[in-house]
Amino acid sequence: MTSHTAPRRLRASTVEIPDPGDLVRFLDGPDDVAWLRRGEGTVGLGVALRADVDSMAEGSAWWAGVVETLEHATELPGEWGVGPLAFGSFAFDPARSASPSVLVVPRVIVGRRGGRAWLTTVSAEDAPAAVPPPAAPAPGPGAVRLSPAGPDAGEWASRVARAVARINDPQGGLDKVVLARAVRAAGERPIVARHLVDRLAAAYPTCWTFHVDGLVGASPEMLIRVESGLATSRVLAGTIRRGSPGTDEMLAEALSGSGKDLAEHRFAVQSVADALRPFCSGMNTPDAPFVLQLPNVMHLASDVTGVMKREVSSLQLAEALHPSAAVCGTPTPVALAAIAEHEGIDRGRYSGPVGWIDTAGDGEWAIALRCGRLEPDGSAITLYAGCGIVGASQPEAELAETRAKLRPMLDALGAGDDEA
Repeated sequence: MTSHTAPRRLRASTVEIPDPGDLVRFLDGPDDVAWLRRGEGTVGLGVALRADVDSMAEGSAWWAGVVETLEHATELPGEWGVGPLAFGSFAFDPARSASPSVLVVPRVIVGRRGGRAWLTTVSAEDAPAAVPPPAAPAPGPGAVRLSPAGPDAGEWASRVARAVARINDPQGGLDKVVLARAVRAAGERPIVARHLVDRLAAAYPTCWTFHVDGLVGASPEMLIRVESGLATSRVLAGTIRRGSPGTDEMLAEALSGSGKDLAEHRFAVQSVADALRPFCSGMNTPDAPFVLQLPNVMHLASDVTGVMKREVSSLQLAEALHPSAAVCGTPTPVALAAIAEHEGIDRGRYSGPVGWIDTAGDGEWAIALRCGRLEPDGSAITLYAGCGIVGASQPEAELAETRAKLRPMLDALGAGDDEA
């Protein structure tokens, strides 16, 4: 249900500050937000404004209205991503989800990028610019118990088999579908977002570690990044689990030569290029993907770039690109229907856009992958992982891939090696 909060007058102040050190240490409460990569990024503390919205279009309109009323005094004018920001997390399929989408404007933002650090305060009244003290360290959840949060592993593999049959049916009209599964993890102590953010940022520094309204994770996939008229999208599709030390080169060659994974990747790249092209005067789409190596898996990856030909905000571009074939399938309407038929879970905001937008409309929106949704009381977290299913997919191999993709969140929780 749509719900907006907005004061009549909003003031913001941005000042440059000395390096604040580890940004994660400022996170304290469940309303705090985080966006971190390679030790840089921003954390937001408290809530100045919040909007629960039904769509990205509604979120764009709400943020545009906020920017119109905003008074901003800054020592860093024109800096990308500096100043008041709205952090957002959007449902994958609002028509089939009970989860609302959300935009949050933090009351205090601490950021660092390229050797510069800043503090932004946002309030209905003038507020003193002071770096908040670090919060107390967050404890881990202790022993973790896992259980299915939807179809169990065996049933999920059967659903994959039915989807493969549909794809291979000449009358099925489906080329690829992404099917996800969900696992519930409960701790003996409350699960705290800051603890997960800290561990994910340390273990996956090249990913975008995020926390927005209880959704926490480390995504390797950038849906859209917009800076000064240049748009970039990183597409991942095609995955192989990393093996024992010394096998990386062999596994990378196997992934690069896999017809199944290359076909899945082509669908994903084409869907992004087709969606981005109307907004760009020039585009670069790589002829072949590269292999992106993460601690637990390898992905086929392509960076699609474009020069924007008209003013469109990063959130509007995210709306145009979502859902890509990497998280949905192709053709999109048929794949969405197949997900509803075969998946058996409410994805909520998993695999939807997550990120931030600044007052100029620039920003970064990743796809919410390698993530989980915390219960409000911290008693449990629902983890998600999915796979792209094509005609050559094997159900047991796809199940193994979901287990590999669940590993980052399970490791962050300190869960054992029991197969989810």
